[in-house]
Amino acid sequence: MQLSTNELKVSELSPVKKNKIWIDIKKDWDLYLLLIPGLITLFIFKYTPMYGLIIAFQDFNIFSGIAGSDWVGLAHFKKLFTSPEFINVFKNTLIISISKIVILFPLPIILALLLNEIKNLLFKKSIQTVIYLPHFISWVIVSGLFMNLLSVNGGIVNTIIAKFGMEPIPFFMEPNVFRPLLVITEGWKEVGWGTIVYLAAITGIEQEQYEAARIDGANKFQQIKSITLPGIAPTIVLMFIIRLGNILEAGTEQILVMYNSVVYNVSDVIGTYVYRVGLGTSDYSFSTAVGLFNSVVAFILVVTGNYLCKRFLGKSIW
Repeated sequence: MQLSTNELKVSELSPVKKNKIWIDIKKDWDLYLLLIPGLITLFIFKYTPMYGLIIAFQDFNIFSGIAGSDWVGLAHFKKLFTSPEFINVFKNTLIISISKIVILFPLPIILALLLNEIKNLLFKKSIQTVIYLPHFISWVIVSGLFMNLLSVNGGIVNTIIAKFGMEPIPFFMEPNVFRPLLVITEGWKEVGWGTIVYLAAITGIEQEQYEAARIDGANKFQQIKSITLPGIAPTIVLMFIIRLGNILEAGTEQILVMYNSVVYNVSDVIGTYVYRVGLGTSDYSFSTAVGLFNSVVAFILVVTGNYLCKRFLGKSIW
């Protein structure tokens, strides 16, 4: 019985498909060999510590260790979901994080689009450097800078306010002002980093598309709408999904160095709550349960965000 041409091709390709992974390994064995140290490091420092998640289901005693501590099941999670304090912390986390996303996420995109239109390279690079530098400053220093600027006693901002005959504002002690202050300080520090990322994505767009658009009579706004934004759409989706996955993080390091007991009610987030409970009261089991809850929610948000972007925008991470 003679096979047709198509059947012969399928018959020839099927063993290749089955053994493709081994063929790739034999072909690029040296690259896979270089991958092994990274995989070992990932396993040791990322996956091995996950054994400690057992603490969330135990009444952990630091002297008895994990093996000797009593098993309590979901008791800490029940305590977590029924605690009025945690409900307020969870609410604060969502309010602060969503505020940062809504206000700060579009800013790097807008800045990148504006900087891309600057033709003077020296001026363009100078602006990039100025807005990018704060990213490398630690939150401790940023907190100190803004505390000096906004201080009630001698701060530049409050000095100007006093000149206009108004009362000085205790920015770091006023609950109604503290959340906007968190958004502003993070914007000052991190918007430049996002701008550089989007500028790098813009440079990957073929310039011939802009030339063709100009020939067709498209103005700058039309070029941005039809070429630039679609060109950087994959990067925007990637950054959005990553930001969505970190929605319960809400800037723990930033808040830790900036908040105080007066504004706990509006600024205590999951990260700071875990820090206070875990180290302050040595309740390691409860703080691990909070951290596990945080991680599970982050995972769900990343998967959901990826699915929605793929469904409605046609672009996703995987």
